[in-house]
Amino acid sequence: MQKIYNPEQETWAELLKRPTKTVEDIEETVNEVFNEVKTKGDNAVKKYTSLFDGVSLDNNLVSSEEIEEATKKVSEALKEAISIAKENIAKFHKAQKTDKVSVETTNGVSCWQEKRPIEKIGLYIPGGTAPLFSTILMLAVPAQIAGCKEVVLCTPPDKKGKVNPAILYAAVLCGVDKIYKVGGIQAIAAMTFGTETIPKVYKIFGPGNQFVTVAKQLATRFNVAIDMPAGPSELLVVADETANAAYVASDLLSQAEHGTDSQVILVSTSQDFLEDVTTEINGQIKDLPRAAIAEKAIENSRFIYLDSDEKALNLINEYGPEHFIVVTASEDFYVKGVTNAGSVFIGDYTPESAGDYASGTNHTLPTNGYAKQYSGVNLDSFMKSMTFQKISKEGIKNIGPAIELMADAEGLGAHRNAVSLRLKDIK
Repeated sequence: MQKIYNPEQETWAELLKRPTKTVEDIEETVNEVFNEVKTKGDNAVKKYTSLFDGVSLDNNLVSSEEIEEATKKVSEALKEAISIAKENIAKFHKAQKTDKVSVETTNGVSCWQEKRPIEKIGLYIPGGTAPLFSTILMLAVPAQIAGCKEVVLCTPPDKKGKVNPAILYAAVLCGVDKIYKVGGIQAIAAMTFGTETIPKVYKIFGPGNQFVTVAKQLATRFNVAIDMPAGPSELLVVADETANAAYVASDLLSQAEHGTDSQVILVSTSQDFLEDVTTEINGQIKDLPRAAIAEKAIENSRFIYLDSDEKALNLINEYGPEHFIVVTASEDFYVKGVTNAGSVFIGDYTPESAGDYASGTNHTLPTNGYAKQYSGVNLDSFMKSMTFQKISKEGIKNIGPAIELMADAEGLGAHRNAVSLRLKDIK
C-alpha cells in the first residue's frame, strides 16, 4: 500500500484515481459483441459463451432438473443463512413503500402521483471465482415487492456448463424462474435486444467487471435503462486511534478480495494507527483463501494521513466512496457531514460485510465516484413515478387564462386554442 501524509488538496484528484481502464480501452470489444448479438441472436450468444467462458452450450435456459439438483447441494445451514438475509432485505425494502401523493393545486385542479412497477427486469449476477448469490437477494427481493411482472436472470456458466448451486437456489427462492447460463457482454446484449430464447427487458440491474459496466452503459443507447454505471468495488475507511486496528484491517481485506481492481482507502488523523493497520493486514492476509487477489488490490490501496477531521471529510466527499466505514471518536461529525457515499457503516461492530449480506440494506451501490449523483439500488429503482391530473370546469376557468397567456408568449397557438375552446363552451 502507498502511504501519503497530509497531501495538498490540489493533488487529491490524482491521488484518488480509481485503478480502472477507460471506456475507450474496451468499447470496441463491447460494440463488436453487441452488434453480433443484435443480428445473430442465440448463435452469437453461443459463440461468445464458448470464447469467453470456455464452454459450448446447446441450451442457455436452466432446466427444472438443474434447479432440483442444485437445491440438494446447498447445505441446510446456508439455506437458513440465505433465509435470514432475505427476510431482513424484504423488511427494509417493504418499509420504503410510499402512499399516493395527492393535492388540489387550485380549486378544481387535482394532481396526484402514483408508482407503477417496471414490467420487465433483467438481473446480471456475476459467477466465476466469487458467485454472488447474495446479489440475487438484493435485486430480486425488491423487484418482487415492487410487483415487476417479468424478471430475467443471466449468470455465466462454469467450464462444465453449470451454474453455482447457491445462485440457482437463491433465484428460485426469490421467485425467479427465467434463469439463463449467459455471462459478460453477451448477457447484457441479449437482455438489451432479446434473442430467440432470452427476453428483452426494460431495465438491467447488477454488478460486473469493467466489460459488463461498459456493456450496460451501451445498453442505454438502445432504450434500456440501467441501475447505475457501477464498476469494480471500493471501500474507504476513516478511523483514528480509538478504532480497533484488527477490525479495520479485516474490513479493508474483505473489500480487497473482491478483485485485483478493487480499491481500498484508509484515511486517519493518526499516523500511528496507519502503522498498526499495516501490521494487521500483513498478518491477516496470509490466511485468506483469496490472498493473491487481495494482495494485488492492496498494492493499489492508499493509506492517507490528514491532520484534521475537516480535511479528512473534505477528501472523503471528494472521493465519493461506494462503501464508507466510520470508526472514530468524531463519529457524528462524519455521519452528519458525509454527502457523497453509497452506503455508510458506523462503529466497531458494523463491518461492510453486514451490508453485503444480511443487515437489510442493498449492496448494489454506485462506484467510481458516481455516489456524487446516484443512489444505491432501492425499491424505487424498480418503479416509475407517474403523475395524473383531473380538472373540472371550475378548475379550467381558474387556470385557463394563465395557460392562454403563457402559450401566446411561447408562440404556441394550438396550445392556447386547446384551452380557449373549452373556456368558450363553458361560458
